[in-house]
This record gives sequence, C-alpha cells and structure tokens, in this order.
Amino acid sequence: MPVGNDATTVFFLKRELEASLFKIASLEKENHELKHEITRLKSQINTLKAHDLERKSILWKKLQNTMDNSSGKLIVEESPHKPKLQIDVVQDHSLLHKSNANHNGILPKPPPPLPPLTRVMNVPPPPPPPLPSSPVGSKTVRRVPAVMEFYRSLMKRDTQKENKNGSTGLASVTYSRDMIGEIENRSTYLTSIKSDVEKYGQRLSYLTREVESAAFKEISDVEAFVKWVDGELSCLVDERAVLKHFPQWPERKADTLREAAFSYRDLKNLESQVLAFDNSPKQPLIQSLRKMQTLQDRLESSISGVERSREATSKRYKELQIPWQWLMDTGVVGELKLSSLKLARECMRRIAKELESNESSRDGDLLLQGVRFAFRVHQFAGGFDTETMRAFEELKKIGSNDRRKI
Repeated sequence: MPVGNDATTVFFLKRELEASLFKIASLEKENHELKHEITRLKSQINTLKAHDLERKSILWKKLQNTMDNSSGKLIVEESPHKPKLQIDVVQDHSLLHKSNANHNGILPKPPPPLPPLTRVMNVPPPPPPPLPSSPVGSKTVRRVPAVMEFYRSLMKRDTQKENKNGSTGLASVTYSRDMIGEIENRSTYLTSIKSDVEKYGQRLSYLTREVESAAFKEISDVEAFVKWVDGELSCLVDERAVLKHFPQWPERKADTLREAAFSYRDLKNLESQVLAFDNSPKQPLIQSLRKMQTLQDRLESSISGVERSREATSKRYKELQIPWQWLMDTGVVGELKLSSLKLARECMRRIAKELESNESSRDGDLLLQGVRFAFRVHQFAGGFDTETMRAFEELKKIGSNDRRKI
C-alpha cells in the first residue's frame, strides 16, 4: 500500500479537482439540454390538455342532446282496428205472406234455400292524424325528422375525426417518452459513468479485494489506508454511481473505514488546536477566556458524542476488523481529556496575573470565573496533574489574600 506524501497528495487533489470540474461542466450541459426538452414537453402537454378539453365539451354536448331526445320523444300507441264481420241476411217478402197463410190453415211450401251468406269487410280506418303541434309563444312548432337525421350524420362524421386525432395524440405521447429515454441514454453524464465502469473495472476489482481483506491494529493505519483508497477512487466521475455496477464492492466496510478515519482525524485536529493554544499577554483577558471556553465546549461536545455511541461503534468496528481501542479513555479520547488540563492551567495563570495587578485585585467575579472553569475541567478530565494542581494552588492563594484585604 503506497504511503502518502505531499507530492502525492497534491497530485490526487489535482486529479480530484479536474474530475469535479469535468463533472460540473457535464452536468451544466445536461441541465441546459433538459431545460429545452422540458419546455418542449410542456408545450405538448398544453396542446394535449386543450384537445382533451375540446373532447370533453363535445361529449357533454352529445350527452345533453341524448337527454333532450329521450325527454321530448313522443310515444304514440296505435290500437289496430280489426276488421269486423258483417252478415247481411236477405229475406224474401213472400215469407211474410206464407206466414200469414199458416195462420189461415194452409200449409206453406217449404221455403227455398237461403242464399249464401255474404261477408262484407269494413274498410280499414284512416291513418292517424299528424302529431299535434305544440304552441310556443304565439307560434306553433312541430318536430321535423330531417333535422335529427342531418344532426346524426354530422355527429358520426365528427366522431370519426376525434378517433383519428386521439390516435395521433397517443402517438405523440409515446414519441415524447421515447425521446426522453434517448436523451437519458445519450447524456454525457451517464456516458461518462459507463466509460468509467469499462475503463476502471480491473482497478475497482483490486480495490474490492483490498477493502474486504483489510485488517489493522492502529487507527493511524486506517487513516492512511482510507486516504489511499480515496485517491484511487478520485478518478471516477461519480463514485457512488460507478460502484453500483460492482455488486461485490464492500460498501458497508468501506463506509465504516471512512467513518473511523474521519472521526480520528477530527479528534486529533481538535487536540492539536488545544495544545497549540497560545495565551498571549497582549491579548485582552476577556477574549482569551472566551477562546478557552470555546475550545473546552468543543472538547466536551466531541467526547460526549463518542461516549454516547461508543458501545455500538466498538461492536461494529470489531466485526469489521477495525481498531476500536482508541475510543476508550486509554486511547485518543483519554488524550483529549488530558489536553483540556492545559486550558485550565492557562486560564488560572492568566486570572492570577490579573488579580495581582492593581486594576483587578478587587474583582471577585474574575476569581469566581477562574475557579468555575478549573472545576469544569477537573470534572471533565477526571482530576488534575501536578502542574495544573500547582497553578490551582497559586490562584487559591491569591484569592485568599484578596479576601483578607476585603
């Protein structure tokens, strides 16, 4: 595994900067193209919406006309007149005379046979009268079938046109979707990702094996390893997008290694700032005390966050063969707590000097502020070392003398 130096760091930073600039330019170009495409698609959507509204209005008119026809339709029931049978019997006047002769005792001759029955069919009834006209205002109107026929023919023709237009609209929507897919496939960003997958496939396979088999005893080695891996991955246009094409990539372990390295680096940087703190006498007292309190706040906040998640984090680090002892009070966390003793010493010495001067010899609040800060560090670090204890005794002695004077 290569060891990073200044030249290598500068080289990797340049490579990372070039990759970032290339990615930004590609994204800007793609954004410009997509804006034009969005404008064109919006115009198509507005056209389709207008066409849809027109179709809805036509359908609504059809529905209204149908309702009008059903409500105004006259149902005329005709009762057919069945032909009646009429039988006419022709009688001879001689029968009357014969009947009279019977009364006189003369037997009549048998009557001649009756003539055949004649069936006379009545003429069928005349057609029904025309529909009654309905008065409207001072005029009368009647329904004209020709109007309905002409209207239906026009509606049929319009429906055929709508079907043709509807198929064209669907084709345009399908064409738009195909165009969007084509734009995505031809995007320079996606093209760059595909190119990186093909170009750096062997390197990424090698890095996969290195990350999977990585096991360290010191957290400083983890920091150097993560720095090397990041340098190898800096040539990619988009690390996450490219690594998605490699399912064997140990994403969980790689992310945990980075987390451990960055946490260790942040704590060490904070420790360096505390140890490098310079309590210059030329600096105003209030400003110096404020800086000390700010550094102490950062120390307590960082250590508190580590201690809250220390149990779960240690378990996860052990599982992935990552050093975890530095999280304990015997490791980096303990070193940070001890570094806060310097802040306590500087604070008490500065306040002691101020109390010895004539201007602040009677300032009881200043003494209380120094003792309060010393107690805060004492509780945080778990006690004082010899040098810090000596500074505390000096402050206590000066404070006692001032109280006697008062």
